[in-house]
Amino acid sequence: MTTAIYTEETFEKAIVEDLIENGGYIAGDPNLFDREIALDKTTFIQFLQISQPDKWEKLHTIHGTNTKDNLIKRFVKELSLRGALDVIRKGFTDYGVKFQTAFFKPESSLNPDSQTLYDANILTVTRQVKYSLKNENSLDLVLGLNGIPVATIELKNQMTGQTVDNAKQQYRLDRDPKELIFQFNKRALVHFTVDTDEAWMTTRLMGTQTFYLPFNMGHNNGKGNSPNPHGYRIDYLWKQIWTKDSFLDIIGKFIHLEKESVDHNGKKAIKEKMIFPRFHQLRVVRKLSDHAKIHGPGKNYLIQHSAGSGKSNSIAWLSYRLSSLHDKFDERVFDSVIVITDRRVLDSQLQDTIYQFEHKEGVVKKIDKKSDQLADAIYHGSNIVITTLQKFPFVIDKIADMEKFKGERKSRNYAVIIDEAHSSQGGEASRKMKEVLSARTLEEAMFEDADAENDDSDDSPEDEIRRVMMSRGQQKNLSFFAFTATPKAKTLEVFGETGIDGNPRAFDLYSMRQAIEEGFILDVLKGYTTYKTFFRLNKAIEDDPRIDKRKGKIAIARFMSLHPHNLSQKTEVMVEHFRQVVSKKINGKAKAMVVTSSRLHAVRYKLEFDRYLKEKGYTDIKTLVAFSGTVDDDGIEYKETGMNQFGEKELPAKFNTPEYQVLLVADKYQTGFDQPLLHTMYVDKKLSGVKAVQTLSRLNRKCRGKEDTFVLDFANEAEDIRESFQPYYEVTTLEEKTDPNLLYDQKSRIEAAQVIWSSEVENFSKKYFDPKFNAKNQAKLNAFIDPAVERFKELPEEASVDGEISQDDFKHTLVSFTRLYSFLSQIIPFYDIELEKLFPYIRFLLKKLPKKSIEERLKLDDEVALEYYRLNKTGAGDIVLETGKGWVPSGATEAGIRRKKDEEKSPLSEIINTINDLFGTEFNETDRLFFDQIVEDCVADEALKVQALANTMENFKFPFTDAFINKVIDRMDQNTDIFNRLMEGGDFSDLVEGVVLKEVYQRLTRTS
Repeated sequence: MTTAIYTEETFEKAIVEDLIENGGYIAGDPNLFDREIALDKTTFIQFLQISQPDKWEKLHTIHGTNTKDNLIKRFVKELSLRGALDVIRKGFTDYGVKFQTAFFKPESSLNPDSQTLYDANILTVTRQVKYSLKNENSLDLVLGLNGIPVATIELKNQMTGQTVDNAKQQYRLDRDPKELIFQFNKRALVHFTVDTDEAWMTTRLMGTQTFYLPFNMGHNNGKGNSPNPHGYRIDYLWKQIWTKDSFLDIIGKFIHLEKESVDHNGKKAIKEKMIFPRFHQLRVVRKLSDHAKIHGPGKNYLIQHSAGSGKSNSIAWLSYRLSSLHDKFDERVFDSVIVITDRRVLDSQLQDTIYQFEHKEGVVKKIDKKSDQLADAIYHGSNIVITTLQKFPFVIDKIADMEKFKGERKSRNYAVIIDEAHSSQGGEASRKMKEVLSARTLEEAMFEDADAENDDSDDSPEDEIRRVMMSRGQQKNLSFFAFTATPKAKTLEVFGETGIDGNPRAFDLYSMRQAIEEGFILDVLKGYTTYKTFFRLNKAIEDDPRIDKRKGKIAIARFMSLHPHNLSQKTEVMVEHFRQVVSKKINGKAKAMVVTSSRLHAVRYKLEFDRYLKEKGYTDIKTLVAFSGTVDDDGIEYKETGMNQFGEKELPAKFNTPEYQVLLVADKYQTGFDQPLLHTMYVDKKLSGVKAVQTLSRLNRKCRGKEDTFVLDFANEAEDIRESFQPYYEVTTLEEKTDPNLLYDQKSRIEAAQVIWSSEVENFSKKYFDPKFNAKNQAKLNAFIDPAVERFKELPEEASVDGEISQDDFKHTLVSFTRLYSFLSQIIPFYDIELEKLFPYIRFLLKKLPKKSIEERLKLDDEVALEYYRLNKTGAGDIVLETGKGWVPSGATEAGIRRKKDEEKSPLSEIINTINDLFGTEFNETDRLFFDQIVEDCVADEALKVQALANTMENFKFPFTDAFINKVIDRMDQNTDIFNRLMEGGDFSDLVEGVVLKEVYQRLTRTS
């Protein structure tokens, strides 16, 4: 057997071989890479001479023998001045001679020369590229386009104990952003970190501040990648993304340089950001355009992409792609692309993006006022037209009338892209509400406004779009591309495609679950609590005499009733909660929204909030209110503008300033309102279905310092909210006599879990023990292990009934098996070929199973977590927790099979108190006393006593390590400095653990 089969080098070789055999690449020579200018000059000159010989000869008559050197100097200067992306796309000029730096695939085959030029591109994949003049550091892989490094790649392999996280750290700590190859938009456009399971990427290296985005396909509508029966989970990267056609398409038509004007110390500056498409964005644009290319116009497409999916960019890329799409007969599929949206930034974003692709002005026309201009744009077939949702019926009518327009017969095809995400942030959805509300009581006002805005009334923009389209019927010259995060059932029925189960579904899905798991939005349900739970938890804590009130700071307000009905009681709860908890969030910048049941509620809440704040003398909170029309409350008329004392359109900008903290709303700003500083929502309104999802989702936007969200709901039940979201969410060896039969006991236990399949072990062993080295076999090893990883994830995290195998139990048995096998195989000859095959399979499976961190051990259940949301996080910085070490060992005669221990459960108040101290207060025990207490805890542990009596001290250290960590965790609140140092590992941790181990072992064996 060749040990190299499971190494990172083999992984690297497998990728390179595939790119050369199937991806359109040639092997690059690392010796040709010029470190000083970060270019492969030989390949660059070769490309120019082959693809543009006439221009080369013309330049040669000018420069003579210095042509190569002079041209390289000019090219390097252009890269420095204009940036790599622009130079790659638009070429460069030297002494009046214009060279193309790359040729992109033509949209049609009308010009055969274009295809010839495209074929002249030279794509290289180069291994172990040394890039620096300062050191001999090397990059695992560099992808080059005509000699220009366009992507760098760091590889890691779980089978050698490293993951994509190690690659990220390598870029952050060992790759100097000042090196030319890494400088932003000067050479490489993107940097990938890859292991056998996942890929991440970044377009700007900034040392420890480097931010990575996942580039994964998703698995079961969540993060990561699915097991691949043919090889690596990650092989789509080089089989689909990095291939010549795909990667040149990304460089030519996707990567976008976003420029934003920012105010820095009173001076305007331009901030640049390179946008590289995420996997789902690339997938949906290509999937839609490929389908339209084959099937032509007359189709409807529903794209269900969650908040956080980057819909603006997806729409911009799709618009450009559809505007230049040609069918197999080289005819344009669509004469015009019409984008229907209320996003104010999308028109300029489209303009900027497409200008970078084509360098043409006026490709995008924005028409949001005059209908005759819109009609003219539709009539003349403007490439891309962007207009508002209010003009959608007009657009459909004009397209239907096009064949009779001005007496001429016109037959044009249109793509209509509909973006519903920002449809009602200013209250447009409330058109049916009375302009003047004059209900006498809050109950009347609630029912009156509720009738007008009822979800079932089919009056949302989504319903209007669907109604307009259905009334016109299917039109063969018109295709609809509708983007939404929360499609209604009726919309799915009308526009969804039929799945294999016969039910309608979206054409493409990027789920809320995946967006949350990938870290693009926050999970608002994690911080959700009803007032009933909120009250009971706080009451229980206040009644607990063991709680130090000064330490916990747990009193929020006077809870006068379990179900407060009047606004003054609720106002007191909200204001005090905001001041004591929310105001400390997001570095003191957090804001809150109060969702009210009616416009009258909003008015009275505004008055009550302001009265209470004034009465208490609180000057750190100011409120704003948002509602439509006029509210007549007992003869006094109120308007939003009058109560806020500025114009309606100014509200979003005003609320974005530090002056205002709380926004009280009545069916405004509950959808399409992006305010990342919004941390907490107080809900005093019945919510269900799409409305509940859209409302609570106002909290999910991320920003620096925002770690969580909180919802306090006075009006709904937790189960109702859950149902609303559901549719859119998707060892140690033993000192006992060495009995080989112990291995078979463990093997039976392993087999009982049905995680490891004998067929996969058999196939794995064939590749693993293959005497002929083949780099491609590494992919097969992963393919035979990954299914077991997925089956392991399906085991319960904790056994709920006797005999049930949990993840920890199974892992523990695997570790015990490998340790015992390794030990026994040195002293006993084995003749069981099945064990020989099982051992390496389990050894590598363990490397790929999810690691359980100490942070997970500390995870509180939902009820305790609610109290955590109320804590004031005053600790300086995050506490970094280390991955858990070791495994709880078996008893001396139980062959690695775990037995449940009777553990004394800490009461709820004790756990909360521990967490409070962890995030704020320090005990004053001395270090010596801290260690003494750890020793006493270990000596009192009956399970440790059994293990100490059954093992030598050398073997005892295996069970001791896990127990030691648990004891330290139990007392971490008493000395956070020592706790943090112990969790960092290293010499300090090893020394302390060794001293405590010796003391505990001697005392336990001495007292026997």
